[in-house]
Amino acid sequence: MTLIKSISGIRGTIGGSPVEGLNPLAIVKFVSAYATYIRKYIPVTRRKIVVGRDARISGEMVRHVVVGTLMGMGFDVVDIGMATTPTTELAVVMEKACGGIILTASHNPKEWNALKLLNENGEFLSAEAGREMLALAETEAFTYATVDTLGKIIIDSRYRERHIERILNLELVDRDAICAANFRVAIDCVNSVGGAVLPELLYALGVKEIFKLHCNPHGHFSHNPEPLPENLAEISHLMTQAKADVGFAVDPDVDRLAIVCENGEMFGEEYTLVAISDYVLRHTPGHTVSNLSSTRALRDVTVRYGGQYYAAAVGEVNVVNRMKETGAVIGGEGNGGVIYPASHYGRDALVGIALFLTHLAKSKLRTSELRTTYPPYFISKQKIELTPGLDVDAILEAVKKRFAGNRITDIDGVKIDFPDKWVHLRKSNTEPIIRIYSEAPTADGAEALGHELIRLIRTAGAY
Repeated sequence: MTLIKSISGIRGTIGGSPVEGLNPLAIVKFVSAYATYIRKYIPVTRRKIVVGRDARISGEMVRHVVVGTLMGMGFDVVDIGMATTPTTELAVVMEKACGGIILTASHNPKEWNALKLLNENGEFLSAEAGREMLALAETEAFTYATVDTLGKIIIDSRYRERHIERILNLELVDRDAICAANFRVAIDCVNSVGGAVLPELLYALGVKEIFKLHCNPHGHFSHNPEPLPENLAEISHLMTQAKADVGFAVDPDVDRLAIVCENGEMFGEEYTLVAISDYVLRHTPGHTVSNLSSTRALRDVTVRYGGQYYAAAVGEVNVVNRMKETGAVIGGEGNGGVIYPASHYGRDALVGIALFLTHLAKSKLRTSELRTTYPPYFISKQKIELTPGLDVDAILEAVKKRFAGNRITDIDGVKIDFPDKWVHLRKSNTEPIIRIYSEAPTADGAEALGHELIRLIRTAGAY
């Protein structure tokens, strides 16, 4: 069993002994530490915390433990039920709550779950806040409420509709244009919460024909839940069968968006953010941000509109902080995560769908034709499994030494920039692996660069 503590929250597999995995004892400890942190550092007029969850099989069990612990710490809990990650983030702000917890392990398989921890702005805790919270958990330096100061539970299932309403009111979302385009849309929601909310959003946007795959939110994922090409064969096949104009696939908590062209080919998860940024920058000139592992195509599009591109360390909180520092009008991550500040500072596949459909409608192009308007880059994503004897620091130093003559960025692992390509090596925040991402003008070139790094690691005797 596995438990991972990082800026992405507390993530682990369900079951096992009391000292391993995301079991009830671990949940109580970390939620108590989080509540203690909120009580100590977040100035609020009311002690209220929002809780939402995806459709995972373990979600109901985890919810009961989380809600009970928060009440035991003296906090009122606004339970919004089954909700997307961005919906929960928005609910924190709308409720004027002092924090929020999202119960989801994002793209991890069904045996995983996680506590994603939010501050009073509905944003992920900073690295510093996360360290403080973990220190509180280690020392168990928390005090529970007396019987007269226990929290209460408030059930509110209206936030899905409120989220959709906010999207419809965004200035750059044009429902009339989408409706007039008469799009036929296919969706794959991997039997999680997206199956409930995506059809509602699409109908609200004026889409009349929707072809659904795996939209029953029972938590038994129909395939590997990460929205990567190798996991999306069914929707790819459906596109041509249904003569759909565009397809959308989301992960279990609906903060990542993959787009499928009308011919069944993948638009490319890296290009979700690129295309939406193209549309936003066309109407709202400004700067952009993505993480170090994202495509150079966003930089190219940003420069085209006279803006400046900035890179951030991997992790939503790092991208958000960089966006705020630079005043970016759009940003996100190359895994299909779109962050649009006009809505809120969080990855939101629902906002991404609305902006992309507006862009597609106004372009008068087919989805595959729109894709060809962007700079062609290819990314290879490889990984090395972490083992007890693997020295990550030694690996990073060996890579820096080997490529010392090139531009090196080491704010998050090591990234080497060459004139026409790059490679980024870093330890994952969500899985026990080292990720090796590389990009080049050709798929073979990107793959070869990634393999070169793996050979270097093996030659150095670090792997």
